[in-house]
Amino acid sequence: MSFFVPRSKQTEQESKKSVPWVELYRPKSLDQVSSQEATIQVLKKTLLSSNLPHMLFYGSPGTGKTSTILALARELFGPQLMKSRILELNASDERGISIIRDKVKTFAKTTVSNSVDGYPCPPFKIIILDEADSMTQDAQAALRRTMEMYAKITRFCLICNYMTRIIDPLASRCSKYRFKPLDSENITKRLELIATDQNVQMETGVIDALVEYSGGDMRKAITFLQSAATLHQGSPITVASIVELAGAVPLNIIRTLLDTAYTKNILKIEAMTREIEAEGYSTGIVLSQLHDVLLSEETLSSPAKHKIFLKLSEVDKRLTDGADESLQLLDLLSFISVVA
Repeated sequence: MSFFVPRSKQTEQESKKSVPWVELYRPKSLDQVSSQEATIQVLKKTLLSSNLPHMLFYGSPGTGKTSTILALARELFGPQLMKSRILELNASDERGISIIRDKVKTFAKTTVSNSVDGYPCPPFKIIILDEADSMTQDAQAALRRTMEMYAKITRFCLICNYMTRIIDPLASRCSKYRFKPLDSENITKRLELIATDQNVQMETGVIDALVEYSGGDMRKAITFLQSAATLHQGSPITVASIVELAGAVPLNIIRTLLDTAYTKNILKIEAMTREIEAEGYSTGIVLSQLHDVLLSEETLSSPAKHKIFLKLSEVDKRLTDGADESLQLLDLLSFISVVA
């Protein structure tokens, strides 16, 4: 007796393998969204009335902002009407003033009437502007008028990491929802579910490492897990692989870095900085890990830690503005050597 997999099922399995896990395990309903209880509770109540306000979702990357609005739209319109009722523009799209005046305005003023049984299907569309904080000031100003004119038939959902980059007239027209970084318990549950579903073998401590290096970013954690699973096909994933994939600096190097700063020898500090640069470690990640180690450092007094953390924030700001990584790390270590 020959065994064969039906073609439709075979195609489904092949397509499932080719889909990134971030998309494959994206929440399909509001109940599946992790760790944002307050926001989900409010959105569920708006679902009952089928009357959404304009919305502004803000918070760290990978906390479920886009997934939440897509899940909400799916529960409002159903999978069939999603394409016709939703316009999603993300950071890869051109979103200058011309796009707001043409594409967004054209979609916003189109009226809708069709519905699907089993879904509320309210008489409005939703325009999702992902990474809205990267829009120009002129584009945001043009958007304000569009939001006012077509409010009866179109709702806007602005998604951003930094609410301060959204102009006040635009922010004041939206109901604001903050998405907090995911707690370790929720990330652990989701990673274990994915690992079981994908038959991924792992050493003890891999999930903890993924939680630690993702920093509350579910997208990053799932991506690291998929990359590690691809790397270790047929063998268990190791903690060392996660550390390497995350671009994290081994703890012993961070420790050596601090100990070198404590010597107050500028030549040794300069040599250590060059070594970090030669290894290709990101100074941003070094700062983040230095912060965690310094926080639990018992040999430093509280006033000394206070001064060092202020300096850390200054260096981080300079790096964001495009300053030289090696020079900024040297500046920080020199400062620590003086204060410690």
